[in-house]
Amino acid sequence: MIWFVAALLGMAAIAWVFRFAGQTVTGNAPRFRDMPYGVAYGYVLGTVVVLWLAWAYMQGRSEDTAIANKFFFLRIAIEGFIIFAIAAWLFRILGRTVGTAWSRKMFRSMPLTASFGILTILIYAVLTVFSGLIAPHGQEEILQGVAANVPAGTDPNYPFGTDQIGRDMLSRLIYGAQNTVGIAFLTTVLAFLLGGTLGFTAAVFGGWLDQILSRAVDVLMAIPSLIFALLLMTIASVWAPQLGIPLTVFMILIIAIIDSTRVFRLTRAVGQTIVVMDYIEAAKLRGEGHGYLVFKEILPNATAPLLAEFGLRFCFVFLTIAALSFLGVGIQPPLADWGTMVRDLGNLIAFAEYAPLAASVPLLAAGAIALLTVAVNFVVDWMLHKSSGLKE
Repeated sequence: MIWFVAALLGMAAIAWVFRFAGQTVTGNAPRFRDMPYGVAYGYVLGTVVVLWLAWAYMQGRSEDTAIANKFFFLRIAIEGFIIFAIAAWLFRILGRTVGTAWSRKMFRSMPLTASFGILTILIYAVLTVFSGLIAPHGQEEILQGVAANVPAGTDPNYPFGTDQIGRDMLSRLIYGAQNTVGIAFLTTVLAFLLGGTLGFTAAVFGGWLDQILSRAVDVLMAIPSLIFALLLMTIASVWAPQLGIPLTVFMILIIAIIDSTRVFRLTRAVGQTIVVMDYIEAAKLRGEGHGYLVFKEILPNATAPLLAEFGLRFCFVFLTIAALSFLGVGIQPPLADWGTMVRDLGNLIAFAEYAPLAASVPLLAAGAIALLTVAVNFVVDWMLHKSSGLKE
């Protein structure tokens, strides 16, 4: 604590000297004259963090195994960040030169964060669709003649090792994208179909129908979503064997219904804003029906906020499925999913200091969840900024 406080005070002093020296050397130029002290402190803090990361990265490449293991994951994170940043930059350049006029224009206005997000989403989509072709083994396949619990990095044929019953962990990580991401996407689509339909219906018809739907949604939204989903999944786990329906189907329906309440609120609010516009009144005077109003007038003008909400809602659904799987009531074995992998292999993290490769498998599953969430949010932020009409 003493060293931490001393470091903060030292950076505070350096920040004051930095601003004063800049004012003196540049003849009190506006950049330094108008610079708040907090900005100067931010420059110093950022420089210290970058220097520390450079030092930690070099420690991670030390020949001393004990020191290198302590900084192993930080080194991998830095290298991964640099690789993804370069790949996103190259992807944006490619998008500006290849494709249709619309796509090239889109890539020209795209920030690097959005390029990173789109590239990451495309990689996940490829893994989701082509898992069976990419994975070297099946997700349920127990390898014959191969020991269980093979540590990662000890067998080149199984770079991420095997699990407790002898299944290839690399294959299960790849299939985890198909199950976790694919099911999350399907659940989000169902939530939007249900919530969007009811929301636009309430906005167009209004009156008693709007009141009934809104009050029902208020009741559902009053219950914490994760606790509500966990309760319903516990009940469904009893019904599923009796009905002969996979528990995963119940999970998709339950999460879709719970998340449709949030979609209902958004679509109802957007629809009520649009339905009072003059062109809606003109369509009504022409004798257009409710279907025409929803699909030809309201929906095209609500596309931007709905797309942004779809991205955010996908993240919440994705994390909810991972959380339910971690708790044991989500995607059921033998299907591979990242939440279950984190739960089953979490004890390996305790050996990170001595065998970082062995501890990398549960962290890779958790990192895959976090990476997709960040990527989707980058794209959503860009879409919201673009639809708002703001300029850089």
